[in-house]
Parts: sequence; C-alpha cells; structure tokens
Amino acid sequence: MKLNEIRDNEGATKNRMRVGRGIGSGKGKTGGRGVKGQTSRSGVAIKGFEGGQMPLHRRLPKRGFNKPNAIVLNEVNIGRIQQAVDAGKLDKSATVTNETLVAAGVISKPRDGVKILGVGELKAKLSFQVAGASKSAVEAIEKAGGLVTLLGAVAEA
Repeated sequence: MKLNEIRDNEGATKNRMRVGRGIGSGKGKTGGRGVKGQTSRSGVAIKGFEGGQMPLHRRLPKRGFNKPNAIVLNEVNIGRIQQAVDAGKLDKSATVTNETLVAAGVISKPRDGVKILGVGELKAKLSFQVAGASKSAVEAIEKAGGLVTLLGAVAEA
C-alpha cells in the first residue's frame, strides 16, 4: 500500500447537491426552499425564532445574581500608604481615612470606603479609620505602633 493509493470506501462520500440547475436535477426551480415566504429569500437571519412560540433562550431561567446594594470598596496595600507617607502626601499625625487617602492621591474615588490589605511594609505609626482591613494588614499596622478602627459592618477577611 502506498500513500497515493489510499481511497475512501465506496459510497463513503457524496458529491454536493447543485441546487437551482433545472427541473431534472431534483433540486431545480425553488432549490429546496419551498415557495414564497421569508426563508425562501436570500439574507434571512431568524436565528432564535420559533414561529411565534417562546424561544428556548427566553424560556430558560436567567443565571447569577448582582446585588443591587453591594458595597464597593477601594483596596489599598500598606506598601502604597508607606509610599505616600515617604513622599509627604500623608500626614503621620492625622488619622488615615477615605477622605485623606483621596486628598493624598492614593485612591481616585471615595466609593463606599477603604479596605487595607497587607502587601508591603509599613514603618510609620499611623491610626486608621477604614471600612475593612485584612488580618495581615492589622498585624503590620499594630507592629508599627498604629491603631485600626473599623467602620460599618464589613467583615474581616
């Protein structure tokens, strides 16, 4: 057996039907599209349409849920706060809040509050009044001699 001798089995493939090539071809005149109507014409795009019956994609339930009153927090790492202190944008003696971080340019929008995350290193002794803080962030702040006060009912995580 040679590569150029390989063939499909007899009857395994068919030639394509050439529609609209005379009545004797079996697919002449209307070309298998029936008579009149939208789908007999070219350019038809009625993908989900089921003849007026409620389409399947509308019969199935929607998935997922988006909380209408979800709390959107800014997340700030303690390393970024230390950079702002080093640059002189944050005052060491003042309490770090949502408003002071916006004023310092650490965050752009106040949103619903700030959550402090523990990536980076904090050397400055700062007191925080924030919506949330991770355990590692609280440890790092207290290790530097600072204090964390949590506002609202945002759980630690």
